[in-house]
Amino acid sequence: MARRRWAAWFSLALGLVLVACSAGGGTVSGGPRLPAHWVRFRHLPGVVDLAGPASDGSFTVAAAGRLFILSRAGALRPFARGPGGYATATGPEPYLTMPAPGQVAGTHCAFPAGAIFAIQPSRPPGVIMINAGGQARRFVSVPGTLTPDGITADSTGRFGHALLVTARNSTGTTVLAISCTGGVRVVTAHAPHMEGGMSVAPASFGRYGGDLIGPDESTGRVYAVAPDGTVSLLVQSGLPHGGDIGVESTGFVPSGFGASGSAYLADRFSRHNKHPGTNSILRLPGQELVKAGVRPGDLLVATEGSARTIDVRCAAACTVRYIAIGLAVSHAEGHIVFTR
Repeated sequence: MARRRWAAWFSLALGLVLVACSAGGGTVSGGPRLPAHWVRFRHLPGVVDLAGPASDGSFTVAAAGRLFILSRAGALRPFARGPGGYATATGPEPYLTMPAPGQVAGTHCAFPAGAIFAIQPSRPPGVIMINAGGQARRFVSVPGTLTPDGITADSTGRFGHALLVTARNSTGTTVLAISCTGGVRVVTAHAPHMEGGMSVAPASFGRYGGDLIGPDESTGRVYAVAPDGTVSLLVQSGLPHGGDIGVESTGFVPSGFGASGSAYLADRFSRHNKHPGTNSILRLPGQELVKAGVRPGDLLVATEGSARTIDVRCAAACTVRYIAIGLAVSHAEGHIVFTR
C-alpha cells in the first residue's frame, strides 16, 4: 500500500514538472515528499462554500440553501433566518464572498461591514446581499443569458474594489465587475471556462498581482484575468481534470499566516458521483502547510475530486508544488479560506 501510494505521488509530481515548465516558464521546486492531508473538521449537510473570516475569526457558510456562522472553535449557528432572511434553491451552487468594508475610493458608497454576497444562478440570475444583521436583498441582476458560477471581491483595487462575478455564456465565460453602487461592467465576455472558488491575487504575486484567478476543472488549467480583460494561462495544474474532478477551489494564503492558522474547504455530498463527498468542512492545519513550505502570498488550488492541492508561487516566474490531498471520496467546492 505505502509503495503504491509513493509511486502514485511520484508520478503526479513528475507530471507537474512537465506541465509547469511549459506554462510560461513556471517550474516545480522541492524534492519528493508525502503530501499533507485535509481532515474532516465539522459535519454539515449540503455544505458548498465558506466566506471570511470576519473580524472575530468566524466564517459564513453556505449549506443546503441556507447560511450558518462557523466560529473558529468549530461551533455552528444558523444565520439570516426568518422574515427577510436568506434562502436559495439547493440545486445551484450559491458561492459566497465577503468584501472588505469601508468607502471605496472615488465613490460615495461602501460595502457594509460584515456583509456577505452570494450568487443566484437563476430565477433570475444575479447577486444577493446579506447584511450583518441577517437581512437579505437582491443587490443586482445580470442578463438572463448569463449563469453566474463564481464570485470574489477585489481586495487590491485594480478592478476598483468591485465584486467580480464569473458567468457562463454560450461560448465560455463572461467576467463582470460590480461596484458598491450596483453598477455592472463587463471586464471580458470572451474568457475560457472558469467557475468555482475564484480569488484575486495580492500585489506581491508577480506580474499577476491584482488579477482575478479562476480554475477550469475540465482542462486543469488556472487562468489570470487582468482588469483590461486580458486572459493569461497562469499554470497548467498537472492534476487530474474533467467534470467534477478537476481544479475547483482557490485561496491566497494571508499575510501573517503561520503554524497556528488553518485552511478550510467545503466537502459537499454529491449523490451517485465518483467522489460523493463527506458533507463536511475540511481543515488543513497551519503547521502542515508551513512544513510543506507554504508561505503568505502563495496560491492554493484544490481539485473537486479528492481535494488534491497545489501551491503556486509567482515572482519573476511561477512555481508549482503538490502539497496536500483529501479523502479519496472528497468532493471539494467553493473557496479555500484561512485563519491566522
